[in-house]
Amino acid sequence: MMIKYVLAEEVLPLRSMVLRNGLAPDQCIFPTDEIAGIFHLGCFVEDQLISIATFFPEDYPEKGESGFRLRGMATNPEFAGKGYGAALIKFAAQELTSANASYIWCNARSSAVVFYKKQGYEIISDEFEVPGIGPHFNMLKSLK
Repeated sequence: MMIKYVLAEEVLPLRSMVLRNGLAPDQCIFPTDEIAGIFHLGCFVEDQLISIATFFPEDYPEKGESGFRLRGMATNPEFAGKGYGAALIKFAAQELTSANASYIWCNARSSAVVFYKKQGYEIISDEFEVPGIGPHFNMLKSLK
């Protein structure tokens, strides 16, 4: 297993497969994919990209400055539950801690809350609906 920085276009096929029900990859671009400070991480097993996540600077209201937002976390279902996503989240936390980020936050699908709790995230909102995608919670992991 290897975790490394990847290009935005490299994350699109997994976003399509896991997060957007097979939507065309060019329809899986987030408006934030090219903003300053953004980075995309990928976890590879034998040269196959099997887990992805995108991080960019965005403060959560009332949680202070130096926040980073996690979006587009996805693991190929064939590799799910084997620790690859957790390793990717841990790598990102180490990178962001060394870059003096204060916290990471995300809109977590309700079905992924247990995963994020295991990675040290806590729920910071009531459950809410993302139209066309389903129920979510905001979650946050402090890096300080």
